[in-house]
Amino acid sequence: MKKLLSFSLWLLANGLFAQPSIKLLLAQPFPSNLTASADGKSIAWVLNDNGSRNVYSASGDNFKDAARITGFEESDNGIDISELSFTPSGKHVVFVRGNTPNTQGYAANPAQLQMETGRTLYITDLEHGRDFRKIGAGYAFKIAPDGRSIAYLNASQAWTASLVDTTLKPQPLFKVRGTVGSLRWNLAGSKLAFVNTRGDHSFIGIYDLESKSINFPDPGADKDQEPVWSPDGNYLAYIRNPLQINDFLFAPRRTGFPWSIRVINVQTGEAKEIWKADEGKGSVLVGDLPAMENKLLWAKGQQLIFPWEKDGWVHLYALDFTKKTVRPFTPGNGEVENVTLANDGETLYYACNIGDINRRHIWKVNINTAQSEQVTKGDGIEWSPVPTAVGLMLLHASAQKPAWPALHSNGSFKDLATAFSISDYPTDLVQPQQISIKATDGMSAPAQLFLPPNHKAGEKHPAVIFLHGGSRRQMLLGFNYSQYYSNAYALNQYFALKGYVVIALNFRSGIGYGLDFREALNYGRTGASEVNDLIGAGEYLRTRADVDPKRIGLWGGSYGGYLTAHGLARRSDLFAAGVDIHGVHNWNKIIPTFNPGYDPLKHPDITQKAYESSPMFFAAGWKSPVLFIHGDDDRNVIFSETEDMIKVLRQQKVPFEQLIFPDEVHSFLLQRSWVKAYEATFEFLDRHLKK
Repeated sequence: MKKLLSFSLWLLANGLFAQPSIKLLLAQPFPSNLTASADGKSIAWVLNDNGSRNVYSASGDNFKDAARITGFEESDNGIDISELSFTPSGKHVVFVRGNTPNTQGYAANPAQLQMETGRTLYITDLEHGRDFRKIGAGYAFKIAPDGRSIAYLNASQAWTASLVDTTLKPQPLFKVRGTVGSLRWNLAGSKLAFVNTRGDHSFIGIYDLESKSINFPDPGADKDQEPVWSPDGNYLAYIRNPLQINDFLFAPRRTGFPWSIRVINVQTGEAKEIWKADEGKGSVLVGDLPAMENKLLWAKGQQLIFPWEKDGWVHLYALDFTKKTVRPFTPGNGEVENVTLANDGETLYYACNIGDINRRHIWKVNINTAQSEQVTKGDGIEWSPVPTAVGLMLLHASAQKPAWPALHSNGSFKDLATAFSISDYPTDLVQPQQISIKATDGMSAPAQLFLPPNHKAGEKHPAVIFLHGGSRRQMLLGFNYSQYYSNAYALNQYFALKGYVVIALNFRSGIGYGLDFREALNYGRTGASEVNDLIGAGEYLRTRADVDPKRIGLWGGSYGGYLTAHGLARRSDLFAAGVDIHGVHNWNKIIPTFNPGYDPLKHPDITQKAYESSPMFFAAGWKSPVLFIHGDDDRNVIFSETEDMIKVLRQQKVPFEQLIFPDEVHSFLLQRSWVKAYEATFEFLDRHLKK
């Protein structure tokens, strides 16, 4: 495969191909799950190589010795790999292979494999190459401190398995009503903290392995979450997130009942609140940021590290457990996204957009001095910092280069395992420009502008607007840290290379620009105010001298499909065609997916406003042709959303086409699904906009 791609690129370099294909632009293997051993001498990560996922590892001098350590079949089979973790000795890596189940209990299987595709635990032996074995069905595991066993989840209950005795079968660890999550060992490995969710409320539980007993030291009627042990194991801290009134997603929540941090004295069982957010800004716990396994970290010197949005940006703070004082760590306009506490217990590494709002860079801060230092700079994008014995491991990308693992040392990057990459990936891609769009209600929305190569002022081009999903997402000035949006960035590049003026719109309710932008008034189900940004972007394109105002199209997935549908339904005079990929069309059908307690019949005022904020409400004005793309095992946006809109458009005799992927999920698992969807997206828009 790689030889064929290299030959294709040779043809491109010699002018025999005008531009790279969509398949080629999506072909670079995508890295994820970067992690390191406790001694920092070994690293591991997952590569998704055109649909074939395997675990890779590197060790030795500057991690030169990189190898694939699992031998799963090299084919586009749609089976995911995640949750990499080294055992304490650094000699083994435990991981999960397999896909999540839908509401009927069926694990995703878009390749229709005649085998079980559910989540399964595996352990590798780094000293013996590709020697790895299956542990059993499970996920969300935690390795015991002595490395001899693991606790994990199976069907939302706690199980355990031995990592050293292959004759012992996995068995339930304990059973409890409701569902179990967030398993956390104490340092001695004698107790296991967990979150027990029971409908709208959740408890922090502690399981004692010696007495085989469960204790709920501080039960309440709210959502207790994010448990973390003190290093000495004497205390357990956690967040109490109060229930809010009508707390349904896709609506602005700028203030609410303040959340708090509580601590349990494990010896006495006493529980008490040690910190509480102020009223006003920061009173609502941000669910999307930072993107870390646990929002509380217990650092050296009895310092509890936590995120807070007190100044309108998600920053890190340190709570001195003894003195009950709070110190900010990450000042500046920007938001913290990835956080890693180094093994010394006092150095925090974090990825953020502070100082470079449309990219990501790595910073570090010492919790004793609170002095922050920017580690990576420039026009690249860096994330997933992992400190090692020889330097900082990270993932990075740029405007021309997709994500890849690298060692950052002495101010420079050294890509690792380059033998597994496409060595001649196109380097002459477009450098997007940052612009600001004036929405129709006067608000400003950031966006990236892609101009075709050899662009000439005044020469008319067709144009497209890309709309991301989420909506808690941010498109950047380069390849994204998420594979979904890395792929989307690649297609935006392809449109530009084919002569299109392209806008990637960061509409309100997305992340990266602070609380007021993310929690924009009247967004989502409360008024769809973000449509003003979209229409403003269309009006902006229509006035550009280099854009044909009659040839402006839309494309996007999920929330981006929702906005694509809004644009076509409300302004078919402005938007000539669109591609709606697993888009939301009626809020009242989608909200229950994320908020099972939402009953439209019990909330008539919310229900009515949600419907009036939906594309379906405006469907009578839809005239422009559209292509619908959807997998029918989508667990985020139910498939009937596409079915329902097709019924309406068919009745109205609006031209539409459809591309349906049987058994495919929201973020496509098969590489061929991405390629086919994106080839169809370009072909459809090109056919309608080049007329």
